[in-house]
Amino acid sequence: MKKANLLLAIVATVAISFSALAGNEYKVNAKSSKLEWLAKKVTGQHNGAISIKSGKLIFDGNKLSGGEFVIDMTTIAVLDLEEGSKMHGKLVGHLNSADFFDTSKFNEANFKITSVKKAKSDAGNYEITGDLTIKGKTNSITFPANVDKKSATAKIVFDRSKFDIRYGSNSFFDNLGDKAIYDDVEMTVSLVTE
Repeated sequence: MKKANLLLAIVATVAISFSALAGNEYKVNAKSSKLEWLAKKVTGQHNGAISIKSGKLIFDGNKLSGGEFVIDMTTIAVLDLEEGSKMHGKLVGHLNSADFFDTSKFNEANFKITSVKKAKSDAGNYEITGDLTIKGKTNSITFPANVDKKSATAKIVFDRSKFDIRYGSNSFFDNLGDKAIYDDVEMTVSLVTE
């Protein structure tokens, strides 16, 4: 009888621990969340959006301690060109091709937080470091973010050349002139939890 009570007590303790852990995870509402991108070239720029597929934010009390989100690369959209126009279709097709994101082969990208610190600047309340994976390549990036249990916003800049996205990059090709596309890509992320 004592062994049975001890076993029940252990099971109850483990169940309570897992329940508390689950209470600190906040699921990202993919439909309400947004990811917008901006890429610049010598002669101009293009901007667009990509859908968040899933994600979560993890808290230790009221402090962010971890999290991750998955990006559906097959949803890449261009917003600065008229939808249905020849240029719009050409650019969307090119972004989906092997020259850029190769979405038929790499249909998801993801980001996973590896460390969280109090931000040193006014740009955010946290300095987040994490692993960004695009086209099967993973690199660590750090950026400021404003995060609470209901939402997270951040402006993330990453070097596309580190993810084997070389098309039009001065880092890999000489004499591109005004055809050059800058390596840095900006992402404005707005996550909403449910």
